[in-house]
Amino acid sequence: MSGDINEGVKRGFSPAYILSLDVGTTTLRSHIYDKQCNIKGSSSKKIEIIHPNVGWSEMDPELLVDQVKDCINETIKAAGIEANKVTCLGIATQRATFLTWDSETGKPYHNLVTWQDLRASDHVKLWNNSYTMKCLNTGSKLLHFLTRKKRYLAASVLRFLTKQVTMRLLWFFHNIPKLHERASEGKVMFGCIDTWLLWKLTGGTVHATDYSCASSTGLFDPFQIEWSSIVCNLVNIPMSIFPEVKDTSGHFGYTNEKFFGAKIPITAIVADQQSALFGHCCFEVGDVKCTMGTGTFVDLNTGNTPHASVAGLYPLIGWKIGDEMTFVAEGQAADTGNVLDWIHSVGIFDDVTKTAELAKSVPDSGGVYFVPAFSGLQAPINDDMATTSMIGISPGTTKAHIVRAVLESLAFRFKILYETILTETKLPLSHIRADGGVCNNDFIVQLMSDLVNQTIERSCEADITSLGSAFLAGLAVGVWKDKNELLELRGSRKVFEPEPTWKDYKEHFSQWERAVLRSTNWYKPQ
Repeated sequence: MSGDINEGVKRGFSPAYILSLDVGTTTLRSHIYDKQCNIKGSSSKKIEIIHPNVGWSEMDPELLVDQVKDCINETIKAAGIEANKVTCLGIATQRATFLTWDSETGKPYHNLVTWQDLRASDHVKLWNNSYTMKCLNTGSKLLHFLTRKKRYLAASVLRFLTKQVTMRLLWFFHNIPKLHERASEGKVMFGCIDTWLLWKLTGGTVHATDYSCASSTGLFDPFQIEWSSIVCNLVNIPMSIFPEVKDTSGHFGYTNEKFFGAKIPITAIVADQQSALFGHCCFEVGDVKCTMGTGTFVDLNTGNTPHASVAGLYPLIGWKIGDEMTFVAEGQAADTGNVLDWIHSVGIFDDVTKTAELAKSVPDSGGVYFVPAFSGLQAPINDDMATTSMIGISPGTTKAHIVRAVLESLAFRFKILYETILTETKLPLSHIRADGGVCNNDFIVQLMSDLVNQTIERSCEADITSLGSAFLAGLAVGVWKDKNELLELRGSRKVFEPEPTWKDYKEHFSQWERAVLRSTNWYKPQ
């Protein structure tokens, strides 16, 4: 970072304008913040998802770049400033949506493949049931017994997942012969959305990512802090394709001047869930945040130590700032907001904002239980073959009972994730900070608080992910001198205190767990 930018901000020679870009699953957003975190200008675009075949999910990489450019230009205009007044840019992106492209021509070999894509599901099944994986798991278990090293404990239960990059990337190496040929010549570049945007915005000069995004791919070893030679050698993916890994908050390069009329310093790259954790100021060990959007993501700050899980939690890197590297244990449930979208689409309710009121209109779900598993069931159940189900319907079942059962299922799903993290990490957990569209539902959040007997603070920020990347970008150039300043900027929250309702829900929750068991192992491998 050039000294004049950094020192100018520190000394207050000019006002700070921090540009933040958030590339979500359905929406692209851009905001400009001032030093007090007031939003000065914004823009958003709908992300176009392509489904060329059943189970495939793609994005046009060039269209996304054009949308990003338009969104940033519109945001700068809305803020009423010139591009040369923008202090820095932070980029937060959805995770594990990737691309490969030719380093000489800059042309992609395929569309961006999103984390929701299922084309590699057969590869996942074959590898997870293979003799090779069984040997790897058994050998790692023995090594952990002899050395007690956590990386071997993690490897002893290693399973490939469709949402990770590994098997989807392997699918393309199997189906595009040119990829292996060019990769052997060192001419193929790999990257998730962050790396692709960085490459394009810098005019093809920077091929890099950060530790949070790298650790979210399934191809990075969070215990060795490097791209995993074990995984890559196991599945024959050439390591020459990977980007350089840089600090989350630091200098990544400058945008090409022709795009925005000035060279804007890019000073943060971060994965979306880790960005939300940072935006909530979850800086201490034991801090927890829960994001409920398309899916539910429960993230725990584990400090400078990665967590080796046997229950399906992911050991991720939250962020790296200078000498500080913070790790995260994450549990996720893939189906949350999309469940509400589905029951709306089939006419169960007309207005999503009225669901809390509808659920409260009946004293209970009338014996109806719903299991949200459109994408299988993740930790701690870990069953890709599970199916969504509703059980207990009777002639007296009403729409209100069904809605209540669905909302309760989302809170129940959070409960088992939270308790898995609590049991496995054995850390003293602080109160929970919540965000995401589904968390706007008071019925769900209050029930979550009751079920785990914890205070939940709901963010007042409309886009906590965007704020997190702005924080990280601003720290890199001295807009804020340290994280203590960020803590002072945390706005007011709505606080949900636990109420003593567990005695009323204990049997009900137990019945829901029975429904979950009936939903497992439904789909059979072909």
